[in-house]
Amino acid sequence: MMMNFPRISGETQQAINTLGHWLAHNEFSADRHFGADDAIILAGNAVIPTIDAACRLAANSEMPLVLSGGIGHSTTFLYAAIAQHPTYNTLPTTGRPEAAILADIARHFWNVAPERIHIESRSTNCGENAAFSRDLLAAKGLQPQHLIVVQDPTMQRRTLATFSRVYQDQPAIPQWVSYPGVVPEVYADDRSLHFVGGDKGLWPMERYLSLILGEVPRLRDDEKGYGPGGKDFIVHVDIPQHIEQAWQLLRDDPLLTGALQQRDML
Repeated sequence: MMMNFPRISGETQQAINTLGHWLAHNEFSADRHFGADDAIILAGNAVIPTIDAACRLAANSEMPLVLSGGIGHSTTFLYAAIAQHPTYNTLPTTGRPEAAILADIARHFWNVAPERIHIESRSTNCGENAAFSRDLLAAKGLQPQHLIVVQDPTMQRRTLATFSRVYQDQPAIPQWVSYPGVVPEVYADDRSLHFVGGDKGLWPMERYLSLILGEVPRLRDDEKGYGPGGKDFIVHVDIPQHIEQAWQLLRDDPLLTGALQQRDML
C-alpha cells in the first residue's frame, strides 16, 4: 500500500532495510535437508507470503505442521488479509482462531495432509505461541531435531528468542531454524515508500515501519525490555551496534516519525 512521504534520504532508506533484514533473521536454505523427524511451526500472523512459505514447505515435505494462534489483539489483521486475498477470501474468518484459518489454507489450498497438521488455538501472544506449541508437540509425542519457526518477519528474532526461553529447561532442545518466508526491502521514489517486488499480502507501509521501530526496545536486555534483565520473556539477544545505530537514525528522522505520528502509529 502506498504511503505518501516527503522524500526520505538514502540513509534513512538504508537504515529501514538494515533493521528489517536483521529482524527477519532468515536462516533457511532450500538446499538444506529436513526429514519427517523435523517440524514446522507457523505462528499466527497476517503476512500472506509468510503463511504461504510455511504451507509450501509442508506441502513439499513430510514434516508435521504445527499451527499456533488463538484470538488476540492482532487477529483482525489476519481477517483483513484473508478478505483481501483473491483466493483465500472464500474462507470464513470472523470469530475464528488464527490457527483454524491457517489450517484451512494448508488443507484446502496447499493440500497438506490433515494428519500432518496439528492445531494450537489458545495462544494470544508470542510467549503462549511458544509454550503451547512446545506442549502440543510433547502431547503428540513429537521430538523434532530441527524446528523451523515461521512468523511475521518483523517478529522473527523475538519469536526465536521466546522459543529458546520456554525450552531452556527442557531435556531435549531442538535446533532452531528461523524462516520468515519473505525478507522485506523498501525503496523510495519522489512521493512514497514501496516494497521491492510489490506489496501484495504485506503490511501497510506505515504499520511495517511502526513494527520494526517497536521491536528493538522489546529485544533489549534492560529494565524495559523483554530480556532476562527486564520482563524475562526471551533469552538474551545481542543487538549489534549497527542495528542500534540504524534504529536511532530512524527514531531521529523527523520526516519518518512525523508521518507515523500523524497516523497514530508512534
